[in-house]
Amino acid sequence: MKGFVSSRLHPLLALLLLVGLMLAAVCLATFLIAVVASIFFHISVFELGAVTQNPGNNPHGWSVLMLSQGLLLFVGFAGAALALASIQGRSWASYFAPRRPVPAWWLLLAAAIIVLSLPAMSGLIAWNANAQFPAFMHEFEVWARDKETQAQDLTQYLTQFTSTGRLLVGLLVIAVVPAISEELVFRGVVQKQIIRLFGSYHAGVWLSAFLFSAIHMQFFGFVPRLVLGVVLGYLFAWSGNILVPMAAHFAQNAVQILLLYAQQRGTLSATLDPDSTEALPWPWMLLSAVLTLGLLRLAYQKFGYTGAPVVSHTLTGEGLLVGGSTPPLGHTLTSHGVEPAPRPQAPL
Repeated sequence: MKGFVSSRLHPLLALLLLVGLMLAAVCLATFLIAVVASIFFHISVFELGAVTQNPGNNPHGWSVLMLSQGLLLFVGFAGAALALASIQGRSWASYFAPRRPVPAWWLLLAAAIIVLSLPAMSGLIAWNANAQFPAFMHEFEVWARDKETQAQDLTQYLTQFTSTGRLLVGLLVIAVVPAISEELVFRGVVQKQIIRLFGSYHAGVWLSAFLFSAIHMQFFGFVPRLVLGVVLGYLFAWSGNILVPMAAHFAQNAVQILLLYAQQRGTLSATLDPDSTEALPWPWMLLSAVLTLGLLRLAYQKFGYTGAPVVSHTLTGEGLLVGGSTPPLGHTLTSHGVEPAPRPQAPL
C-alpha cells in the first residue's frame, strides 16, 4: 500500500500531522454525536451543549455523556492514529505491531503487572493528591484543584452503575475505548516518533508518558499517571506489539470500574474504596512494589525487544550501509540475500 505522505516524514512533522488529524477527527466525532443524539434521544444540536454541561437535568444525560466520551476518544484519538499510518502507506499491523503475533500470556502478564501495582500506586496517589505548590504558583494551584474537582465530579457521575447494562457500557467507554485509543496515540505514534527523533527508546517512553499524563489535565494525579504511562511505554518497547500495553491499560481501568460497582452494591470492604486518595497500609504497598518490579523484570527478559525504529539499509559500492555506517566487512547480494563478501585468498 502506497501512501501520499512519506513514511520517512520527519518525526516533528509526523507529530504535527497527528495533531491535525486529531482536530479533524474530533470535528467528525462531534457531528456523529449530534446525529446519534438526535436520532436516538431526540436531542437537537442546539440542546446538546446544555445536556452535556448539565446531564443530570435530562433523563438521557448519562447516555449522551457516555456517547460523547466514547466517540470523541475513539474517533478523535484512535481514528487519527490509524489514519496517520494509512496515509503513510503502512498497514495498521506493521505500524502498531511490528512484532506479531505475540503469545497470549504476554497480555496476561501485562495485565497482572498493572493490577498488582495498584496497592503500591496508592502511595503515589496519596502523596500527589496532597502536594502543595510554591507560593508563586498559587493561582495555578487554585486552577488545578478546580480542574481536579470537575474531573472527579464527572467521573462520579459516569460511574453511577445502577444496572448491569450501565456497567457494561461503562466497561466499554471507560476501559475498552481508552485502552485502544490512548495506546494507539501515545505509545503507537507519539512514543515511536520521539524514539525516531532522539534515537533512544528511553526518551520515547518517558516523554510520551509525560504527554499522556499532562493531557488528562489532572495535576493532582499527574505523577501516578506518569508512572503508569512509563510502565505502558516499556511494555510496548519491549514487546513490540501495541496489544500488550492495551491489555495492561484495559486492566487498570476495568479493575477500578469493577471495584466501584462492587462498592455500590455493598459487596466491597470500606478499606478498598477505589475513590479514596489514602495510601494503603505499607506492608501491602511494599509487597505490591516487589511483585510489580519482579514481573517487570520478567517481562523485560521474556519480551527481549526494544522497539527501536527499523534502520534503513542501502547497498553501495562499499557494501551494505546500515544507518549511514559501513560494516567492517564488505557485503554482497546473493541468491540468499545480503551476505558478507568472501575474503580474498592469499596468492600461492
